[in-house]
Amino acid sequence: MSTTGGALETSGLDRILTLELVRVTERAAVAAARWRGRGDERAADQAAVDAMRTALNHLPISGTIVIGEGERDAAPMLYIGEQVGTGGAKVDIALDPLEGTTICAKNQPNSLAVIAIAEGGHLLHAPDIYMQKIAIGPGYPAGTVDLDRSAAENIQALATAKGVPVNEITACILDRPRHAKLIDDVRRTGASVRLIGDGDVAGVIHTTNPDETGIDIYLGIGGAPEGVLAAAALRCIGGQMQGRLVAQSDAQRERAVRMGVKNFDKKLSHEEMARGDIVFAATGVTDGNMLAGVKFARSGEITTDSVVMRSASGTVRWIKATHRDAETFENEA
Repeated sequence: MSTTGGALETSGLDRILTLELVRVTERAAVAAARWRGRGDERAADQAAVDAMRTALNHLPISGTIVIGEGERDAAPMLYIGEQVGTGGAKVDIALDPLEGTTICAKNQPNSLAVIAIAEGGHLLHAPDIYMQKIAIGPGYPAGTVDLDRSAAENIQALATAKGVPVNEITACILDRPRHAKLIDDVRRTGASVRLIGDGDVAGVIHTTNPDETGIDIYLGIGGAPEGVLAAAALRCIGGQMQGRLVAQSDAQRERAVRMGVKNFDKKLSHEEMARGDIVFAATGVTDGNMLAGVKFARSGEITTDSVVMRSASGTVRWIKATHRDAETFENEA
């Protein structure tokens, strides 16, 4: 899956940001990892937020948070609209300092620190509401799956495109009461279901490497902000995704309208949610199918496992880093 890009840089994003973003997710992941398994979701999330914000404020960008911890009144840091960086290129930022707070608190698989950047105005300003999603990995004909088809139709179409019987398809679905019928519908086709308790950004990304993760398709309703982050990753690594915003109350609908949403029936492709040149980075907090979690050695060394991707070049870099001095790493600018 790893490639190297040799194309001439034509984007407004500086190539150096590709690796600088990994430093941002590394710091958030390490801070959150110190709270793994302690049952305190709020403390783990706050540690990740503090670390990510500090790291972002040392980047040479003029960044605007468009997907963050929530609206300003509810989020004192990394709120939607907050400005970060020391100055430079104007960029949109989508982030989740701790994707899977419950996962981290319980020390379960696939918790991540995640961030994506694009040139200003190129990321969907998704409100903190739900989004119906469907996603598959690369290598399939356009339109293989569609939100407007039934689960059975999508499972069958994917199996046909993959050249396997339906019983060799596995769908990833958030384990929520709202998905009871969806889960039954998928199982009735003969396909299997991988239920996850949290972390649907990772769930979507897992479809891009089914041989390793065992996941072929992501289905269901999750957070809209996570949908944009997942779309940013697919823009870099390949695949297909559609999303549709779901407002569950008049208050949610009004908030979405204030953020510029005009059509709640519109199917959004991943290209519409994350346009132009995208850089996406993630670091494992807990061990998972895609990335290993942070490791703390008795010597004081910290080991992190990250991935960073760029859409303009198609480059995907897997970075396993050893930080020999924990105190220096966590406190350096």
